Amino acid sequence: MKKALLTLALGGLLEAPMTAMAETQLNTEEDRLSYSLGMIMGQRLKQDVENLNVDVMAQAIKDLYAGKEMKMTEAEVGQTMQAFQQQKIQAQQEAQAKAAEENLKKGEDFLTENGKKSDIKTTESGLQYQVLTAGNGAKPAATDQVKVHYEGKLISGQVFDSSYQRGEPVTFTLNQVIPGWQEGLQLMSVGSKWKLFIPAGLAYGPGGAGGAIGPNEVLIFEVELLDINPESKEKKEG
Repeated sequence: MKKALLTLALGGLLEAPMTAMAETQLNTEEDRLSYSLGMIMGQRLKQDVENLNVDVMAQAIKDLYAGKEMKMTEAEVGQTMQAFQQQKIQAQQEAQAKAAEENLKKGEDFLTENGKKSDIKTTESGLQYQVLTAGNGAKPAATDQVKVHYEGKLISGQVFDSSYQRGEPVTFTLNQVIPGWQEGLQLMSVGSKWKLFIPAGLAYGPGGAGGAIGPNEVLIFEVELLDINPESKEKKEG
């Protein structure tokens, strides 16, 4: 248990910026080590625990180092930490649910207005697209590999992914990506450049995708379809 608590305290090693020393004098290596550990623990705990009685925590450390009888048993500590973690998880779930509801409403409103534009097409699934450049090549099947350049944005305009920024296109099997991409790219011909407006239900839904894409976000992609099954062609040529 002691090892687990120490791991929790030291988990965010030097993640936060160091601040200036207070009045405490650090005259020995032991002093500096003690202060360093206090800073590391404090930085991590400040991120994770909003309300913490630092004096009580310091007393627990003093009692432990002095070999005194602790005021809580190992079992009580475990129960307390478990309850704390459950509270954090519940708070995160509530925040996620609230964001999902808000994003869903924003997305629906956006797509409703966007769909009224004369150059926007809407499919039965709710996918919307705008033809920026019409190609005249072949169209891919779901099992094909496609080579594309793309940029992905939220409806706020924030870019969350871009092959243009990385400086090279990407190749992937079409049926391994989100449904909105699968549907949209099968409508495109090689040489086309489209803008796809993908509803949350055809993207990452209420779960989102990490920190970049929140729950129930509508995604906007500019996509250039460059080639179909490029690796097969390279093998034949080789």
